[in-house]
Amino acid sequence: MAKTATKKTARKATEAPATTVLSVENIETYYGPIQAVKGLSIEVKEGALVTLLGANGAGKSSTLKTISGILEPDKGRVLLKGQDITGFRPDRVAAQGIAHVPEGREVFPFLSVRENLLMGAYLRSNKDAVERDIEAVYDYFPILRERADQRAVLLSGGQQQMLAIGRALLSSPSIMLLDEPSLGLSPLLVQEIFAIITRLNRERGVTMLLVEQNASVALEHADYGYVLELGRIVMDGPCTELVKSKDVQEFYLGMGESSAETAESGREDKRWKRKKTWR
Repeated sequence: MAKTATKKTARKATEAPATTVLSVENIETYYGPIQAVKGLSIEVKEGALVTLLGANGAGKSSTLKTISGILEPDKGRVLLKGQDITGFRPDRVAAQGIAHVPEGREVFPFLSVRENLLMGAYLRSNKDAVERDIEAVYDYFPILRERADQRAVLLSGGQQQMLAIGRALLSSPSIMLLDEPSLGLSPLLVQEIFAIITRLNRERGVTMLLVEQNASVALEHADYGYVLELGRIVMDGPCTELVKSKDVQEFYLGMGESSAETAESGREDKRWKRKKTWR
């Protein structure tokens, strides 16, 4: 991982400073009386793969839903390439260039694989370009070519995740929001999905904001990360730096203190008794 990160850093160091595609400024979002997001601010540069990390209930999915217009923030702004899209309806947000791959995949079960892909391109008028992008999706996900005429409900969970990502790609997005792409998948499929996510980001330059509970996988593939706790950003930085944080190692990577440190102290504190340094 260290070697890959070094190459990534070296590659990006030679490039011109990237423009900001997405800027979220101090948003506060509620579910009725329950505040899910508390003054959250994040930024995603063009061509970057940024991840939001946190436990269940930290506000990760609520953040994506606020960006894509499913939830409307009570305060704050969402800017796409400098344009204020706060409060736009989801269809209007999609038309602006934000593609949301929701948690649980949410494909159209009784449409074929090809029909699902075409649904992603419903706002596009250039049919030749759409066909080229469908072929590109088939190149990234060969199984979808094999199952092109099969109904989506008959696909495996991993294949449905591939289809959901491909459908989002067909919208030719400025930024893709990915919500828990590893959810319910085997470790082997998780590695396969993330390898393709990384290829889409590196080869096609697709800007991505990724929500992922599997912190180890997210930190391995992303450029920059934000750690959320109870709706707030408590830590952020390049993933190569976040992975060195003792708090991230213990509370998100399950590493804990070393056996040597435990032996020296003569005791091992229970994790729930220990406090994170960002508190």
